[in-house]
Amino acid sequence: MPDKELLERVARYRSLTETALKKIRLKEGLTAKEKATAGDFLAMARDYARDAGYFDGKGEHLTALAAYSYAHAWLDAGVRAGWLDAQGDDRLFTLP
Repeated sequence: MPDKELLERVARYRSLTETALKKIRLKEGLTAKEKATAGDFLAMARDYARDAGYFDGKGEHLTALAAYSYAHAWLDAGVRAGWLDAQGDDRLFTLP
């Protein structure tokens, strides 16, 4: 993949992931165990997003792209499992 295309993808995934992290919420009515699991999903998403920024800053753009993808995947998995509320946004998330 040419560098320009990679940089564009990293920028697009960074923006999508940052927007998704701001929008996502815990689903209401969860049990304590479900809340804990949902919290883990959110923490993993935030950690991967933070890692992506680190790698992007070091010029490791392919690794950054992978980390942004993982971050977003954690959010989507939480939405599909019914633990995270995507607020009906089918542009940012894969809704059940």
